[in-house]
Amino acid sequence: MTRAQQTISIGLLVSSLYLACYLALIPFSAKIQEEIIPVIPFWAIVSFGAYLLFKLGWGVFTFNDVPEAHKELMKQIEQARKELRAKGVDVD
Repeated sequence: MTRAQQTISIGLLVSSLYLACYLALIPFSAKIQEEIIPVIPFWAIVSFGAYLLFKLGWGVFTFNDVPEAHKELMKQIEQARKELRAKGVDVD
């Protein structure tokens, strides 16, 4: 099973479980059914966004901990500066 098939399968499972809860096919108390279940998709989107922002921030925070990538990026920056200077662009 490929990763795409696995992701689609999990997505379909989760969405069908949510739909069953939303349509009250799975019984919950009235308070949960009316106040919590309708906002679960928004909560999931906000949580996923927060997770992605954390991952992005952590990657930026720990970028200097990857010396090979840092060296490679600095070489590419220097190469770009040389090419731009050769074309007459001021990069300083």
